[in-house]
Amino acid sequence: MSETKGHTFGKEEHLYGKTAVSTLLEKGKWGVYGPLKYCYLIPGGAEGANRIMVAAPKKFFKRAVKRNLLKRLLRESYRLNKGILEVPGMGCDLFFFYNTKEILSFEQISAAVIEVLMAVRTKMLKASETVASEPDKA
Repeated sequence: MSETKGHTFGKEEHLYGKTAVSTLLEKGKWGVYGPLKYCYLIPGGAEGANRIMVAAPKKFFKRAVKRNLLKRLLRESYRLNKGILEVPGMGCDLFFFYNTKEILSFEQISAAVIEVLMAVRTKMLKASETVASEPDKA
């Protein structure tokens, strides 16, 4: 992350498009942490860029106002903590799914997002080590 960008969440970090989303959901690995269900795919579509998508289910929250609130909280938590996910030359696609009936505080949601980002970063580092060691074998 460059120093001039700071804590932004630009369009290049949004995961969108039928092919990108379907690839993530079909080939990605799923996990659960606290109120979040998440899916990640390493390496992501764009080289070195992390892209995310968030969702709050209509099944639990009938009013769009509440769903939008939860999606804003998830995006804001990611925006403030996206530095955790930075691995040079490697990006991932990530899908956050809010998976509980209660509306939790920003601090609780942020703590869950941080844990998910740290878990995905660990997987990214393992993947980058295997990619780095493959040319040595040849």
